[in-house]
Amino acid sequence: MQVRFPGTRRPPAALALLAFALLLAAAPSQAQLRLDITQGVRDAVPIAVVPFGGQAEGAATDVAAVIANDLQMSGRFAPLERRDLVARPTRGEEIRFEDWRLLRSDFIVVGRVEPEGSALAVGFELFNVRTGASLLAQRLPTTERGLRATAHRIADLVFERLTGTQGAFSTRIAYVTVDGRPPSQRFRLAVADADGFNPRMITESTEPIMSPAWSPDGQQVAYVSFESKVSAIYVQRLATGERRRVSARSGINGAPAWSPDGRRLALTLSRDGNLDLYTLDLGTQALTRITTDDAIDTEPEWERDGRSLYFTSDRAGSAQVYRVALDGAHNAERVTFTNGYNARPRLSPDGKELALVTLDRGDYRIAVLDLASRNLRVLTNGSQDESPSFAPNGAMVIYATRERGRGSLAIASSDGRFQQRLSSDQGDVREPAWSPFPVR
Repeated sequence: MQVRFPGTRRPPAALALLAFALLLAAAPSQAQLRLDITQGVRDAVPIAVVPFGGQAEGAATDVAAVIANDLQMSGRFAPLERRDLVARPTRGEEIRFEDWRLLRSDFIVVGRVEPEGSALAVGFELFNVRTGASLLAQRLPTTERGLRATAHRIADLVFERLTGTQGAFSTRIAYVTVDGRPPSQRFRLAVADADGFNPRMITESTEPIMSPAWSPDGQQVAYVSFESKVSAIYVQRLATGERRRVSARSGINGAPAWSPDGRRLALTLSRDGNLDLYTLDLGTQALTRITTDDAIDTEPEWERDGRSLYFTSDRAGSAQVYRVALDGAHNAERVTFTNGYNARPRLSPDGKELALVTLDRGDYRIAVLDLASRNLRVLTNGSQDESPSFAPNGAMVIYATRERGRGSLAIASSDGRFQQRLSSDQGDVREPAWSPFPVR
């Protein structure tokens, strides 16, 4: 059985996978993703991130390189190439600001990795090159193993100080990889740093795994697995690996989405043969039906106040996004009207925009809909882009695409001005989900 929305050329794989219909051929997967810039921003802010003192050349974790890569990943900054650095100061008093002004660098980051007892500490400073003013200075305790996480944290602090927006470099992404070709495939659910490093396998199966979704506290992931030959929804705690099956009703169990309070899942079930939306109380297993239309209703996304759901439906003849209140009346209103196909809605952290898949000039691309103005801006230029997910600060959108016949991940700035690809030399990567901010 394949889920198809009438009137479309070809639905993205994420929708077809809901019913376990579209299984794409794949080569062996690569453990770690590689970040490649595919479209830069001309007016990105130039910044110098000088190699940190206390680290030898070729150190396993180059703190300054991680910080520079993070800032470049945001699309807001253009770090200077190391070959262009005029000097290598590690403390503020060593900086000759007139030299850096000649390079037209607006800001400079310097720092040192130093022993602190039996562990380490990373001290860093951020300066305005034009004025020489110190903008930020901190010393963070860490360990050799924790250096990369500390570098991400420093990038977060620099990003927030210079943009006013919280950095999201210390967050994670979940995604699905496929190893092999039908009928001998192996599916894996992985979690990695936001830049694709430090991948960790969460679960694997010879049957499809799909639709990962983060809990609001970032401690659990819900997903769909066909490991018992039929679809079921599981919730897994990342710290312990503990997993439990929360829905294995007759028919399709798909598209889990966490409520803002983490107590419920919205999901798609076909209990009477038709795909409809339900909410599931994870504590009591109480199930509430939300939609009863004869159309295909799927891919729910919670409103930030938990009182309504956005979802995809073909009740107008083609896939469009709707919103339904959870007040008992369950009346649905249509949200998208631009283009003949709009699906997979994902709400921005501030609740003002929806990222979605739209049919743009014959191709499936990622777009962002302003909910107030209803203005739709297309972010990507692929032909089979799908599965958008906002970064928790709303500055970037991660999505799945196709590259040389294989699935890969890509990131676009939410204004569409910057694009990059998290690519793998081998394998098929799909269905990304960006985590919320870590609980501190």
